[in-house]
Amino acid sequence: MTTDREHDLVIAAVDGSPSSIEALRYASRLADALHAPLDAVITWSYPPYSDPAFISAWSPQDDATTILDDAVRQVFGENPPAHIGKRVLAGAAAPTLIDLSRSAAMLVLGSRGLGGFAGLLLGSVSAACAEHAHCPVLVVHPRVSPVSADEPSVPHSARR
Repeated sequence: MTTDREHDLVIAAVDGSPSSIEALRYASRLADALHAPLDAVITWSYPPYSDPAFISAWSPQDDATTILDDAVRQVFGENPPAHIGKRVLAGAAAPTLIDLSRSAAMLVLGSRGLGGFAGLLLGSVSAACAEHAHCPVLVVHPRVSPVSADEPSVPHSARR
């Protein structure tokens, strides 16, 4: 089956969080089922208030590339499938992903990322994308295994 990348692309938003790893895993299954290409995407930007000396010694783009490479390795091992692309893009996550959604069949992202103020902004990217994306959006929660009454509920990825 041939695909038109412009219309069949599945985009997985990655930030290294457990829910984004699960989103990449789920997006891969969707792309396989649809015989569609998959792009794993991470965004980066400089913090709004940063010491210029700190910024000159730090590359958020390099950090984002490392996070994306690690996420792909966690999901696919050392040999990712041929249909996956990786993109590291400058810009705030929500607007960048919303813009990318114009040329996607589906946007898949985690329910809670690593940025923002805990409890206040966590989940703000997925909420903004669900509200404003130009394609269907799937928000994935990290997997949890059934727990007994005396065992705390901990995401599967955090267990040893």
